[in-house]
Amino acid sequence: MQEFANQHTMRNEIMSVIVESGIDEDCYIEMLDYTIELFETQGLGSDYYGYHNINHELEVTYVALLSANLNNSSKKFSITDLKYLYTAALFHDFDPQKSVDKPHEESVLKFISMDRKLRKLIDVAGLDLEIIKVLILRTTYPWSGKLKENAERQIKECFNNSEITKNNKAKQDHFMNLGWYLSVVDRISGYSLGDFSRAMEMAKMNAHALAWRPSLIVRSSVAYFEELLNKETEMCRFILESLPKHMRKNFFDTVLGFMNIRQQEITIQANYTYDNLKLVPTIENIDTRLEPEFIKSLFAIFLELPKPLQFARDSFEESIKDPNIILNTLRLNNCKGEVIGFAKGGPLENYRLRPEIRDENYGLNNTIFLEPLALKMGYWGLKGGSEMRHMFIMQAHSKKYKFLTSFALRDVIKSRIDKEQAEFVTRFDPERWDYYRIKI
Repeated sequence: MQEFANQHTMRNEIMSVIVESGIDEDCYIEMLDYTIELFETQGLGSDYYGYHNINHELEVTYVALLSANLNNSSKKFSITDLKYLYTAALFHDFDPQKSVDKPHEESVLKFISMDRKLRKLIDVAGLDLEIIKVLILRTTYPWSGKLKENAERQIKECFNNSEITKNNKAKQDHFMNLGWYLSVVDRISGYSLGDFSRAMEMAKMNAHALAWRPSLIVRSSVAYFEELLNKETEMCRFILESLPKHMRKNFFDTVLGFMNIRQQEITIQANYTYDNLKLVPTIENIDTRLEPEFIKSLFAIFLELPKPLQFARDSFEESIKDPNIILNTLRLNNCKGEVIGFAKGGPLENYRLRPEIRDENYGLNNTIFLEPLALKMGYWGLKGGSEMRHMFIMQAHSKKYKFLTSFALRDVIKSRIDKEQAEFVTRFDPERWDYYRIKI
């Protein structure tokens, strides 16, 4: 279960921890409420299906102060440090004009520099905006290559613009260390506040918003945690040792969970490579589709999809039983083997799609909509999805449909323009998961 179930609860927890931190002046509470308001009004609230939403912002703020308070027996953090950490954490990812989910630090800095209300709150708090910028720039990820060089150049400018840090190497080093602390909290916080199922949902949100192929979710998550633990060892240990036991357990259970699934993926890929398992696309007859256990097995796979891709969830069972719905499955080794995936879809008119979509064929009954392909974790990237999709197109052709529409990653659609006469109908940012059409 998630440590804090909703935004309201998280706000209350932050209120408690800022009181403990000794920074409970009205301006800091106003900053908190203004942050929530900004994210919600810019479409980056709890309903935004991306990693960098208001929940992430509040989680980082909470864990940054919680860890600092619990780690402060040796006075490693001054009251001034806590104020800067709090303010930088609240706004470190606010990029309302984002074209992709990952925030651009330059856009964040531009916003906090120009927003009059926030500038007033920072002035009332007696904080130096240049130092807040430094902490936010230090959260740049990955901290390497051109990204690091660009951030360091801007950080140097900020230090020179601040009367606190100008020509003061000790102060500059101190705030760089504080920024390092915030950057690691940024990457640890969400995974310490819930169990593995929540962590997997976060990974799916991240993958969906960054337009990753599903086969990359676990592989990239393992690489992410290995880099965090191996390259940021000192700061990771400092933060994790300060957190309550159950939060440390959440984090390491998540790391182990992804590593275990990655091991399973490698085993599946090895067996596939050595022909120890075959993926068999299968057209299911209506008798099979009426079986409760069959429907249950498909629904379990369906629930592994990111939530925005779970079309017609409330009528899932009815759709499986509907003979007008085209359905094929992917089974292991033979047409009676274990179901590991499925392709499903029906007349376009059966679906309520995003309101931005204006499909000229809607109402003409000549178009079939293919729902997002569903595969068990571990079987993505083995071409089973492609085989199910081609079988689905053949079935649609036999039913005299003229067009097929669906959603796919932008790069995938581009690759189909020549091969299948694919065309974009509506594009969506930042997800780059677009609605397209092909002629059958």
